[in-house]
Amino acid sequence: MYGSVSKLVTLKDYFFKMPPYDVDEALHLLRSSDPRMANLIAQVGPFELIVTREWSPFQALVRSVIFQQISTQAGRAIQNRLFDLFGGPPEPDALLQTPMGTLREVGFSQSKEQTVRSLAVSAREGSLPDRSQMKTFSDDDIIELLSQHRGIGIWTAQMFLIFNLGRPDVWPVTDLGIRRGYKIAYQLDELPKASELQPLGNPWKPYRSVASWYLWRANEL
Repeated sequence: MYGSVSKLVTLKDYFFKMPPYDVDEALHLLRSSDPRMANLIAQVGPFELIVTREWSPFQALVRSVIFQQISTQAGRAIQNRLFDLFGGPPEPDALLQTPMGTLREVGFSQSKEQTVRSLAVSAREGSLPDRSQMKTFSDDDIIELLSQHRGIGIWTAQMFLIFNLGRPDVWPVTDLGIRRGYKIAYQLDELPKASELQPLGNPWKPYRSVASWYLWRANEL
């Protein structure tokens, strides 16, 4: 994933894999929700969502910004080059000390570079809450708070909730991978619209994040 064995070992240290909820309970609920979801879980195998709980909100949001509107492969390549530049996930001060255009050299668009620089300023000034503060906020509160920042929309906030805070019941219906995964898993003729998907996730509450992870994996089957 990260290009070399030594780099892989180093970057693995930045991840904390265990989500802060009962995975066995979640899988039991999903399997009992309907046969197609049970079949998808059987095909994909163990739940292996990576929760970056050791990352600050700033670092996690930078990663989410990287993956906005590009393929997973392209996002990983940009992330790897960014980590090479900073020796891991960047801190706000270190990022702000780099000259403008530096992030363009590792693959950021101009707008994405402006977004993460703006986030770095917010993190340094304290207007971007830290993890301990985030724990007291509801999912909707966090989405509303983060959406006030430049270049951060609902999708980016939802990825932050799933992959950094480890929230169990996030349902990102606008995500193309989710829509494609649902089409594959449920053998639909057409790609479902976000508005159509919204109620279809109700049987998976309060573990729609886990269902989402399996729908993403459906794209790889």
